[in-house]
Amino acid sequence: MSAGDNGEEVRATRQTPRLNERILSSLSRRSVAAHPWHDLEIGTLLFTVVEITKGSKVKYELDKKTGLIKVDRILYSSVVYPHNYGFIPRTLCEDNDPIDVLVLMQEPILPGCFLRARAIGLMPMIDQGEKDDKIIAVCADDPEYKHYTDLKELPPHRLSEIRRFFEDYKKNENKEVAVNDFLPASTAIEAIQHSMDLYAEYILHTLRR
Repeated sequence: MSAGDNGEEVRATRQTPRLNERILSSLSRRSVAAHPWHDLEIGTLLFTVVEITKGSKVKYELDKKTGLIKVDRILYSSVVYPHNYGFIPRTLCEDNDPIDVLVLMQEPILPGCFLRARAIGLMPMIDQGEKDDKIIAVCADDPEYKHYTDLKELPPHRLSEIRRFFEDYKKNENKEVAVNDFLPASTAIEAIQHSMDLYAEYILHTLRR
């Protein structure tokens, strides 16, 4: 290698910014990571962001400002989430949160991951006097569950288990939750469309400010 080649290599090394310089440069350009609520498209099969892992007592939830998953609390009751739980991006409900989804599948999924799901029903729920309905879905890429298209195809015990969890998980916090009769896939799809419309209205209103 010639002396000239060596000099060019040294200059190239010097031109590579150090880590802290790259961070400051990135911040100055205001580049941001994708936000799981706003930047994921729903698609024909629903993209669902998992907040809480199947089998967990930790209540994780989306931090709306940053898009990160934060720890909200540890469940007070001796129960665990029976299935992976999260939300559908680009939706909004009357409680100012995206619509909630319980995804039936074989394996627990890490918080913050997203997957493809199919809505198979709706669980109407009242949480402390406020509407807090849940979409019941199956993972579209799980061979054990992907063939389900409606709640009525599930074993009756599975629905009883889901109902009991939501009826009990806030009892030790002295909070009342009521679960009404499960509704079919068609009602779930209508609820999702309504939440998509509310989200679109919210975005338009925000842009007009």
